Amino acid sequence: MISVRAEGPLDATSVREVNDQAFGSPVEGRIVESLRDASDCISLVATKNDLVVGHILFTPVSLTPSAGLRVAGLGPMSVLPEHQRGGIGSQLIRAGLEACREHGYSAVVVVGHPEYYPRFGFEPAHTRGLTLPDFDVPQEVFMVVELDPGVRERLKGAVKYRAEFAEA
Repeated sequence: MISVRAEGPLDATSVREVNDQAFGSPVEGRIVESLRDASDCISLVATKNDLVVGHILFTPVSLTPSAGLRVAGLGPMSVLPEHQRGGIGSQLIRAGLEACREHGYSAVVVVGHPEYYPRFGFEPAHTRGLTLPDFDVPQEVFMVVELDPGVRERLKGAVKYRAEFAEA
């Protein structure tokens, strides 16, 4: 059975290993480590038999011009390769979106697989007037989901992730 909970102080090494193995690179693990103590971040782990098998991170992003909205960026999300395709990522996303709602975020953006994230309500961000000027990614991989139904008209502008994402 898989459990999802907030990352705890003893999870850091396991979270790093999950990210390194899932991505086959230390980049995402470095991003998570650099953001671990940042305010307003939501870091969750999925465990099986008390072992960390998955991780997801949500960090505040800025919107220019500011619309007075709290928006989070989802990522990275990782699951150990031997546990992928078993629903752990879906559990992490659902729990993470709920945690973002509870923390007062109005929307969440993600750069990810356009075949995967729409099942959680994500849609192409460019159709909302959102751009991602600091990253050269295809339009279809930059997506957004509203957590607060009243933000549709205000959710426009350039999205900027924290500096740690560019420095990794």
